[in-house]
Amino acid sequence: MGLEEKLPSGVLLTTVEGVADWTRKSSLWPATFGLACCAIEMMASGAGRYDMARFGMEVFRASPRQADLMIVAGRVSQKMAPVLRQIYDQMAEPKWVLAMGVCASSGGMFNNYAIVQGVDHVVPVDMYLPGCPPRPEMLIDAILKLHDQVQHAKLGSNRRAQIEELEEAGLNALPTSQMKGLMR
Repeated sequence: MGLEEKLPSGVLLTTVEGVADWTRKSSLWPATFGLACCAIEMMASGAGRYDMARFGMEVFRASPRQADLMIVAGRVSQKMAPVLRQIYDQMAEPKWVLAMGVCASSGGMFNNYAIVQGVDHVVPVDMYLPGCPPRPEMLIDAILKLHDQVQHAKLGSNRRAQIEELEEAGLNALPTSQMKGLMR
């Protein structure tokens, strides 16, 4: 019951952009950037029970030049933020960022001067994953949603302009400690 049985006379038509999007989606290589308890759940998602190898992501890359997905798992301190940015800058284009856990997304329960209140103040984030810590099933679900986002993303200079716009908005965002809302 392969693809050739479903196609009339074995012909498949698509665009080059469609094939390029499919290959980018199917070959995301994550960089290791585990900083706290979320990293244990990230490691568990790569183990045999959850098996991220079925998505082509079985090897977490230690070199940022071999990775195109950064999973920021845990809280980011002010001292770690420049290192995070340097690793992000060294990653191959196109690159994607997933903020795993409430600490990476918004600083979590650590509302103090030492912790960055959201990793989006350092790098542009493509997907936020809530939880403290989020389960491996949630990480796999977020990766599948990121696959859909990657497959429908812009290419070339349009993608670069989109990244610059998101990065500028993130860097100019008001810190969460200064935001006014229902809880203050």
